[in-house]
Amino acid sequence: MPFCPSSAPFARPVALALTLGLTLGAFASTASAREKEPRRVRIAIGPEIQPSFPGSDSLSVRPFLEGDIARGDEPFEFEAPDESFGIPVVSVGGFEVGPSMAVEGKRKADEVPGFVKVNRSLELGGFVQMFLAPSFRLRADLRQGVTGHEALVGSVSADWIMRDGDRWLVSVGPRVTLGSGKHQRTWFGVSPAQATASGLPVFEANGGVQSVGAAAGLIRQLDARWSLHGYARYDRLVGDAADSPVVRAYGARDQFSGGLALGYTFWWGKR
Repeated sequence: MPFCPSSAPFARPVALALTLGLTLGAFASTASAREKEPRRVRIAIGPEIQPSFPGSDSLSVRPFLEGDIARGDEPFEFEAPDESFGIPVVSVGGFEVGPSMAVEGKRKADEVPGFVKVNRSLELGGFVQMFLAPSFRLRADLRQGVTGHEALVGSVSADWIMRDGDRWLVSVGPRVTLGSGKHQRTWFGVSPAQATASGLPVFEANGGVQSVGAAAGLIRQLDARWSLHGYARYDRLVGDAADSPVVRAYGARDQFSGGLALGYTFWWGKR
């Protein structure tokens, strides 16, 4: 599906369908002996709140969607609820690499007087992650905005994972968000023209670390079919993002997000 600002609210559902479809396709191409094993598919849907745009002091409600596929009775593989959509295409000894996708919020012209609108951003890229132990994972993600800010963004995260198979799972860990110079200038910079129109001082935002924070996730299987999914995340803007006149006048250094969803598990194929 082509992505554009008008269709961006549907980006997460489409990304979920794409993730599930490609993953099912990958399963279908494995050895014939394993192809006979049925798959379990779990889909969770609910509301999510996030800053309306990077640095915003207001929250917007969006869809919170998760999708997982496992073979037979194997536990679902861990995925942090706040990470970008990703599909591992290389998986060797706990090391995984694959493409990733994310959507970043838009900023309306009237949210920062004197500034032009920034459209919703579809970001495409890739991730690499390593399970140093079953209970500890490191992940790095790098994506390029193809709409909206059209800049390079990245993230680094670590997760400590506690679980009892699929009965329950709790994860917690630090987060670091990075942005290129163009990304920082889009959201936090003030050009001479913008300064004249808004009354804010000129501010040159450079690339680097945008925020540091932490996230926690929870999955609780209620019965064989239904499950409860949730997460909470806090980010603190740092560096040029924190010093931006835009944030000081119309935003907040403290950024909060979270979501709650109800999941349903079904079998794909004969059981």
